[in-house]
This record gives sequence, C-alpha cells and structure tokens, in this order.
Amino acid sequence: MRTEKKRILFIGYNFSPELTGIGKYSGEMMQWMAKEGFDCTVLTAYPYYPQWKVQEPYRKNRFWYKKETQQFESGGKLTVVRCPMYVPTNPTGLKRMILDTTFSSTASLALIPKLFQQKYDWVISIAPSFQFGLLGVFYKKLKGAKHLHHIQDLQIEAAQDLGLIKSPALLKILYGTEKFIFKHTDVVSSISDGMMERIERKAKKPILFFPNWTNTKSFFPIENNTELKEQFGFKESDYVVLYSGAIGEKQGLEAILNAAEALKEVTAIQFIICGTGPYKEKLITMAKEMKLTNVKFMALQPMEKFNAFLNMADLHLVIQKEKASDLVMPSKLTTILAVGGLALVTANSNSSIYKLMQNYNMGIMVAAENQLALNKGIKEAFENKNASKMKANARGYASQYLAMDNIMTSFSKQL
Repeated sequence: MRTEKKRILFIGYNFSPELTGIGKYSGEMMQWMAKEGFDCTVLTAYPYYPQWKVQEPYRKNRFWYKKETQQFESGGKLTVVRCPMYVPTNPTGLKRMILDTTFSSTASLALIPKLFQQKYDWVISIAPSFQFGLLGVFYKKLKGAKHLHHIQDLQIEAAQDLGLIKSPALLKILYGTEKFIFKHTDVVSSISDGMMERIERKAKKPILFFPNWTNTKSFFPIENNTELKEQFGFKESDYVVLYSGAIGEKQGLEAILNAAEALKEVTAIQFIICGTGPYKEKLITMAKEMKLTNVKFMALQPMEKFNAFLNMADLHLVIQKEKASDLVMPSKLTTILAVGGLALVTANSNSSIYKLMQNYNMGIMVAAENQLALNKGIKEAFENKNASKMKANARGYASQYLAMDNIMTSFSKQL
C-alpha cells in the first residue's frame, strides 16, 4: 500500500475498450498504474478505432462528456472522462486534422476545472496526436507538474511521406509546434530504437525507451493447431496465412490480394484478412473483382477467442508500406510473438523492426512494397514448414522483453 499516492493525468484519444492499436496499450497502462495505487485521471474520447465509428454502448452519449470511475484494493483510482469529438467514417488527411483539433478543444474544456483542483504529479500525453503535447505543456506551466510526452507514431512524418499532407507551409507549422512541445517537456519517450533515433535528432534531448508490451499470460502457444483450424472454418490440411489488425491505407494491404492471386494454384494456402477499418470495403470489392476464392474476410475476434485464433494461423503477415516501416512499430507484432507465431514482416533492411527480427531470428523479413518478395516469402514459408526454431525464439523474446509487468514496473519507477 502506498503511503502517498502519485497523481497522474493522462491525455490521449485512444483508450479502452478499444482492442487494437494505441488504445489497447493506453488502457492497459492506466489500469496497471491504478491497480498499483496511483490516482489516475484520463481525458480521452469515446471508443471508435479501428471501426472509425463510435461503438456501442457509447453512441448515444457521444455528443457530450461522460465520467467513469473505478476503485482498486490498492487504494488506487481510475477516473475516465470521455470527451466528444468528430469521427470521420472516411479519414482523409484533412479529416484527421479536424478529428485531432476537436478532441484538443473538448479535452481543453475538461482540463480547465482541473487547474483549480489538487495538482497532478505527472501529466502524460500520447501522440498521435502530437498536438496533445500542447495540453500537457499547458498544464505543466500553470500547475508545476512534470510532463511526459509519449510517441507511439511519428504522425507528421507519416502523413508527409504517405502524401496525406503536402503543403510546405502547413508542414512548417506542424513541425514548429512539435519542436515547441519537445522544448518544454520534461521527458519524451517512444517505442523503438529507430523512432527514438529520429525523435532525438528533432528534440535534441535523450529519449526514454518505453516499448509496447504483450500479455504473455493471456497470449501463449498452443502446440497442435489442426483442431483450431476446424473451429474457424478451415480444413486441417490448409496452410492459413493471417493478417489481423487495422485495415487502413498506410498498411498497403492490397499486396495480400495480389499474393493470393499469384499463389492461387497452391490450393492449400488460404488467406484471412481480419479486422475493421476504412479500407476494408475497398479490399472486399477488389477481391470480388479478382475472383479470389482463397481469401476470407473476418471481423475482429472477441478477446476470449483471440489466443486460439492467432494460434490457428500458420503464418502471420505484418504488412507496411516502405516509407512507414520505421515510423510505426506495429502493435500486432507483440501479440504474434507472444503466441510463438511465425511472422512475415515487410520492412526496409535499415529499419529497427528489420534489425530486431533478424537479430533474434524470430521471423521472415521481406522488402517493403515488393510484391515478388512477398509472394516468394509466403511460398517459402509454406514449403519449409519447419519453423519451430523461429517460433520458439519469438515466444522467448516476448517472455523476456515484452512482459507487461516488467515494462510497467520499470516505467513507473521513472515517475
């Protein structure tokens, strides 16, 4: 039991009960801290990702604020304040900027009363959106709290490289704002070596390594997956190639359809694209036009089935576009490693994810945005089914380096 509870203010629009991406990690982080005795307050949005639609049972309240409170035996407390914001069904670059700005505005209104209440020891802002760091700096300056700005995604670079933002004047304003946040923040953290190196060059200060984790107790290997295949509608003899996660433009998932077309003569290879997102309907239309019978689209699986679902697959695809391969660290990869899955990852040879996977021999690496390399990698994985060493290495790495308790214990000591 803590004799003096640390008070934490968290600002970020992705949070529980979102099952994938940043919301998963943010929710688990604040739950863990509250259970450890911290007094935590969260300013967040209503759950919308990856569906890009506010989910039930929150939809009826989505135009106003909502407070949720949990008490823990440790004496810790978690207060979640849901703030309304604009959620586009088709998130273009401009619409994402509007989304970010509306949440910044409504979160600012929720923040004002807290300026007249007991001070928080730390305020934690999560990027994306990078502009939430301004709220953290604002609170720090007025209340004298410490500020940690945690970067899950290099949002401005990704938008620039993927052509979502093309205006030089706008990019100058965005980078200038980010520079201001870095200058006035106590600690900047991020999730991978490659991202940390890029951020350090901009921030001109050391960056704290705060990686994404996985729950190695909930996600674990199941040795024989043949029965699992039948549970999910496949034959024991099928070689299941799975993509599970957000379905957006930056992933370049049309490459999976092209691979399915190229390998359709190998009838044992069956593809699954599982998840939701703004790009899913387009992929479904493309698959119909290509007359692909070896591709199955599935919805996100419920948590109680997810470990079995991941174990059912013989090969897991982690698909990224070339320019995004070192700007984001795919959250799905940590869970794939935890179940001892065989991952095929598209990434540049100089990216941090490529180096990590190669150093620990825990997956197959192919060049990003190289269709022939992807096709070849999938076929070689199918023909060489003795991947037990890579699978064991994946589980071993997850157990040693990605266990949530180890990472969060280390992080909490920083506070």
